[in-house]
Amino acid sequence: MAQPVRVTVWNEFRHERKDEQIRRVYPEGIHRAIAEYLEQQPGFAVQTATLDEPEHGLTDAALAETDVLIWWGHQAHAAVADEIVDRVQARVLDGMGLICLHSSHFSKIFKRLMGTTCNLKWREIGENERLWVVDPSHPIAEGVGQYIDIPHEEMYGEFFDIPQPDRLVFVSWFAGGEVFRSGCCYHRGRGKVFYFRPGHETYPTFYHAEVRHVLGNAVRWAAPSAGPEPVFGNVQPLEEVTVQA
Repeated sequence: MAQPVRVTVWNEFRHERKDEQIRRVYPEGIHRAIAEYLEQQPGFAVQTATLDEPEHGLTDAALAETDVLIWWGHQAHAAVADEIVDRVQARVLDGMGLICLHSSHFSKIFKRLMGTTCNLKWREIGENERLWVVDPSHPIAEGVGQYIDIPHEEMYGEFFDIPQPDRLVFVSWFAGGEVFRSGCCYHRGRGKVFYFRPGHETYPTFYHAEVRHVLGNAVRWAAPSAGPEPVFGNVQPLEEVTVQA
């Protein structure tokens, strides 16, 4: 029997404790809204971690037991210790998957892995978002229709200052007219990274059935592969070599 994919859902968990409106939407936190769905899916073993836990809940031991890390952050990017960012980056390069959600485009770890500003345009008036599938053959789009309709969301607009994605799965259109690259896949070292745009804290986006379905697909896609470990540094030749005197 295949081993379950070990998922850690990380969240700042600041908004939900300080803002009554947001607490009504996510009474147990955004991380629990995501985790409760994944826990119901076959093949996942799920744990959560939050910013204000010791070492942000991302100890060496916790990350060693994580195949895919889901990250939601917004107001406290600067509060994430660089030591923890280094630790997560090392795990990604070693094969751990990373899924960055919504305003995590500005997280230290995503900016580190992208090497750009990751800046964009935004507007928060609760307009309709339509995520169009632009790569229907991609595993993250499996079981999704032509588009996902979200009644109310924060707008993100181009230009999005990121490297060209290895694969682009979704492009968003907003009622105000903007478009945005909303489902971006990357490979970094042995690890896979997926940026998924929806998920502003004041809207119940992480209860949306199709958004949740995409997250499940993304976890399966980002899980480590069983390929060989790369070998670096000086090595001996595999064949006999005649060395010139």
